[in-house]
Amino acid sequence: MDRSASSRRSVLGGVLGGIGALAAGAVVAPATAVAGHVGKVAPRPVAPVNQESAAKFGPEYKTLPAAVAGVDIEPLIGIASAADLTARRQRMIDYIWKGAGQPKTLPAVESGVSAPDFASLTGVRRIDRLTVPLRYQVSAKVYDLVPRRAWNRRLALYHNGHGEPFDTMLRVVQALLDRGYRVMVYAMPFHHWNQQQIEDPADPSKLLPAPSHKQLPPWESARFSTMTFFLEPLTVTLNHALATYRPASVEMVGLSGGGWTTTVYSALDPRITRSYPVAGSLPFFLRPASPKPSPTIGDFEQTKAAFPGFYTGPSDDFLDMYVLASIGPGRGQLQILNRFDECCFNGVGHRVYQAPVRDRVALLAGGRPEQGRWDLLEDATHDDHTISPHALSVILWDLDTTNVTT
Repeated sequence: MDRSASSRRSVLGGVLGGIGALAAGAVVAPATAVAGHVGKVAPRPVAPVNQESAAKFGPEYKTLPAAVAGVDIEPLIGIASAADLTARRQRMIDYIWKGAGQPKTLPAVESGVSAPDFASLTGVRRIDRLTVPLRYQVSAKVYDLVPRRAWNRRLALYHNGHGEPFDTMLRVVQALLDRGYRVMVYAMPFHHWNQQQIEDPADPSKLLPAPSHKQLPPWESARFSTMTFFLEPLTVTLNHALATYRPASVEMVGLSGGGWTTTVYSALDPRITRSYPVAGSLPFFLRPASPKPSPTIGDFEQTKAAFPGFYTGPSDDFLDMYVLASIGPGRGQLQILNRFDECCFNGVGHRVYQAPVRDRVALLAGGRPEQGRWDLLEDATHDDHTISPHALSVILWDLDTTNVTT
């Protein structure tokens, strides 16, 4: 950014003066030492490129796409001050809830339920089912898993994607339970345990089959956004957690569509301390340049055509969201993208924005990591659409060290 030293000091002064206000209500994770490393931090896990996977793919998965040549990333990041952070977040909230603000409501709670989807997990003391009523006779079910071992006072939210099998979800949730996390598990609207009918928008007496996400436009109006189907369950269940058992920090992990949800929700709600969106998004300018552009161009909820009032402005909405998710006391985000992902957001085009976003967050945080950090992990250890064992090891290391960095 082309600023003089004096203007930089002025910007930073304004940012630091506003950080406390913009993150009001955020919870801050206490620093923790890694088990077995008293007085020092274990090094971050690293792994080489999987050469067997790499051999399956052409040079377009290993070199920058031509579409990024000459692209100036700095102007595409629209947040340059604390005021920008506050205004951008408020615009998101106003669009989703049409000026009413984030809900203050609580879910219905059923304690000690049977949940066959989680039967293979060990170390679970109790499972609660939280039900969030939404519009058009739709509701969202969220499972709140209480660890058998002593609770570490931290809450992790795991969000699955568009029908991804449960193996990744169960592996990540198990690892978190083993570390003493309480874990809330979410599914996308109309997927998995949220499969259900929906009220006909033209006839309240009639129920229609569960729609695909691209079939949701008839329910979108000036008074209601279908974005609430994706995001309101997080707000309401987090209200419950903070009102009842008061975790010291709230972390969020999501894969694919759940990675998109993690990106968006951690941007709009500073109560999320640290977030780890996996294979969930690319900035708009990069999507057509991915080696496998479909479905990397984005699912329904990720497109400007579906939500022109949500994705707005001359900056890139996703670059702005990465910044929004990272600023505030104890906050940070580590975006994880699979270079050889068989589905989504693959290749190496993300390398062009990694340093600019990381540096913008550092600038807004006043050079103080405890006030905000962002980084990106390029995972080239496999060619699946998943959270790999390597990526999970980095997430757990990051949580253990309270340090968002690669």
